[in-house]
Amino acid sequence: MGVSTSSQENSSPEEGVSVSSPAPGVCAVTVDFPPVNALPVDGWFALADAVRAAGRDAGVRCVVLAAEGRGFNAGVDIKEIQARGQGALVGANRGCFEAFAAVYDCEVPVVAAVQGFCLGGGIGLVGNADVVVASEDATFGLPELDRGALGAATHLARLVPQHLMRALYYTSRTVSAAELHGHGSVWRVVPRAGLRAAALELAGEIAAKDGELVRLAKAAINGIDPVDVRRSYRFEQGFTFEAGLSGVADRVRESFGRERAGD
Repeated sequence: MGVSTSSQENSSPEEGVSVSSPAPGVCAVTVDFPPVNALPVDGWFALADAVRAAGRDAGVRCVVLAAEGRGFNAGVDIKEIQARGQGALVGANRGCFEAFAAVYDCEVPVVAAVQGFCLGGGIGLVGNADVVVASEDATFGLPELDRGALGAATHLARLVPQHLMRALYYTSRTVSAAELHGHGSVWRVVPRAGLRAAALELAGEIAAKDGELVRLAKAAINGIDPVDVRRSYRFEQGFTFEAGLSGVADRVRESFGRERAGD
């Protein structure tokens, strides 16, 4: 990718994912899919490519994962899946798998800057990040059961204790940034206006370390992780496909769509 040390922003292969260098050694990967950052299939793959490229760049020592708009991420584009059927469902699952893995396997630490809502696939991104900085209005959750889907419990379990994860998953409720800070999974909670600055401050502190040693530290920490997040999430995805093949996913998605249309 060859990220420079300027603040110049470059488009990714998929419009909606941009890359910039806001500070020496720091690469910012920013998502922008209005109105709610519900990513289409191509968007997930583009995000994965951008994060992987940033991690491979020898001049990068930390990545900031951020989003424009009122919310960090609303998951997959349900309208795309409804319009394109099984092909889009398979594509979305593969894209999510690749994007989550890209964040987790990124050769340098990834700092997620989260504002507003972080739902569905957003949990997969944040749960795989190394550090999370969030705005005061940020909320986190998996509304999968309300939308005909499953998955990302693997990643929610990295943010909250096991029994709370289950309660949130079964009820589709959300949890606040302040609550996650209490659990130790959010580094800082700041006013929305100061979110990007807070994330860049932390990223700059990391980027000031020796680049080679930072990469070794990331590999070492991933190596002692008690959960194989790739295998665990892939196991979950099997049940997503089962729900799709059985017809229950379509039934719930259609019901969700009707409810939204009635609002």
